Amino acid sequence: MLKVEGLVVQQGSFALTADFEVATGQRVAVIGPSGAGKSTLLGALGGYVPCTGRILLDDADVRDAAPDQRGIAMLFQDGNLFPHLTLAQNVGLGVRPVLRLRPQERDKVLAALARVGLADFAERKPGDVSGGQQSRAALARVLVQDKPLLLLDEPFAALGPALRAEMLDLTSDVARDTGATVLMITHAPEDAERAADQVIFVDAGRVEAPRAVAEIMADPPEALRAYLGR
Repeated sequence: MLKVEGLVVQQGSFALTADFEVATGQRVAVIGPSGAGKSTLLGALGGYVPCTGRILLDDADVRDAAPDQRGIAMLFQDGNLFPHLTLAQNVGLGVRPVLRLRPQERDKVLAALARVGLADFAERKPGDVSGGQQSRAALARVLVQDKPLLLLDEPFAALGPALRAEMLDLTSDVARDTGATVLMITHAPEDAERAADQVIFVDAGRVEAPRAVAEIMADPPEALRAYLGR
């Protein structure tokens, strides 16, 4: 379980506050207006944005832990693939940053690439594959880390509707297979309805507690109703 208690991020005149819980294995869409604090929230959870309060993952407070010691994997908007490395090497960074992989670790990388449909693309570089395939490789790098919590900061936003839907479905399948909890930022309500169990609404630095997708979309609070244009 992820439990956030009294989390506060202060960035100049902007403040973000959060208190919420997410049960293990839930897929949660984080939605809200631009500038509301969605990326700030995920950055704080992942250890990239300073904050106060407690971030409990399976009852262990990880707030002071380094990002790679939190049991959390984060996938950013640009995927962060290195253009001079092959897809296999980029994925291998999730296992061992120095890229001196043991045979079993190399097998793990190839298995992750196969899981996302890139078994035949291991030796290609990012510039030699499509945007959708780059997104798959970035997701594979998250998979090999075997973390219980995945944070996705709109990694598929640049894809067209069909490819974005395909990647959302793939992410959902992976989460079910591994039992990972997923928090995913999106600006598209249809993405939440397609790929999430719950919604966290963020508005002007206020992080609302998660609610079931069907429930919150059927009867959104006033701020969410305004965001959705209803």
